[in-house]
Amino acid sequence: MGDGTTMRDEKGAPMPQEPVDEVSAGPASIADEDAAAMVSEVADAAAAADLEAERALADEALAAAEMADEAFAAADQALAAADELLADAALEADTEADRILAEAARLTGEELPDAPADADETATVDEQALAQAEEERDPEGDVTPADIEELDEEFAGNLEKLAAKAKRLSDDQARNAVHALLFVTDKPLGVDQIRNATGLEPARIRKCLERLAGELREGISGVVLSEVAGGWQLRTAPEAADYVRRFLQIKPRRLTRAALETLAIVAYRQPVTRPEVEDIRGVDCGAVIKALLDWKLLKILGKKDEVGRPLLYGTTREFLEFFQIKDLGSLPTLREFHELNEESRAIVEEELGPEAAVEIAGTMAELADPAFLEAERERAAKSEAALADLEKAMADAEQASAEVASGLGGKTAANEDDGDDAA
Repeated sequence: MGDGTTMRDEKGAPMPQEPVDEVSAGPASIADEDAAAMVSEVADAAAAADLEAERALADEALAAAEMADEAFAAADQALAAADELLADAALEADTEADRILAEAARLTGEELPDAPADADETATVDEQALAQAEEERDPEGDVTPADIEELDEEFAGNLEKLAAKAKRLSDDQARNAVHALLFVTDKPLGVDQIRNATGLEPARIRKCLERLAGELREGISGVVLSEVAGGWQLRTAPEAADYVRRFLQIKPRRLTRAALETLAIVAYRQPVTRPEVEDIRGVDCGAVIKALLDWKLLKILGKKDEVGRPLLYGTTREFLEFFQIKDLGSLPTLREFHELNEESRAIVEEELGPEAAVEIAGTMAELADPAFLEAERERAAKSEAALADLEKAMADAEQASAEVASGLGGKTAANEDDGDDAA
């Protein structure tokens, strides 16, 4: 039996028991598996709930940080206003005190006390001792030192002399001079700046820059020459950036998604106000704009002529340098974004996620200015019409030329016939 009791026969000997069928344990095993599956589901649900709670906490922390930034900005403004009020009040109090003293002196007929003497006149004993020690150390203190530095005629000369000297430079020497200027500067150099320093002609400078750009390019050099922010600048090659960053022990500047969205809106819509940016993003952008102003990626262009006089924002030269862009005309267009191939779209989704890629497409669609697109269509239509008129005019000119040529040929033949008759 299954309860552990041993059966015995009439003589008291234990009787053999039938073996227990193992199949009878099946329902219990199945129940255990169901329970384990339920425990696993509960654990997965708990993990998902924890992850969702962590995300919610992170969103709340980010919102709290933005609110704190706004509060700090408001506090700074309040402190600045308080300082101005205190300064105005102190000035008014001093003015009123001076007026009262002057009125009292006028009524009593007494003169006002003299103002305190200057610090130089009321020098302390210690200051007099220091002055005496300085005289003993430098007995020629009253003598003006002579200018012993020789003036360099090259810098004193005009641009014409410098240009005449630059004409004698070979192509290699001119390229080396341009290369040296690019090496010593930390800002992009324009053609005019290089011309003022070297005297080289602009065409020759561009030739040197193009030659250097071909020699210093990605894949064959650790330093590349890039055209950014309206000038030329030597920059670290991307494949060597990690090593340089590790050597200098600096952290790369990484912009958040909110900062990138705000920058994109300002770059494509500038000049733009904060309410216009928030209308596109759908969230408050005060803290983000303040941070971008601190990073000098945005600047205040002025105030819009409407109710409230909101500030107008635009991008800076540092913005072009940060993103290694030649000028604002080099920004990718909405058409280029839509023409991305599958590989490029996969890279975007891998870096930012599929949801971010969809939101970027929506943001780019909102950034598309209907008036600008309509103007572009009209310009294209006018260009096509002008081209058609030009082709028609060229055809008419060719026809007229052919008629003139045929007329001249007929007159020449008639003159030859008249000459033959006269002979």
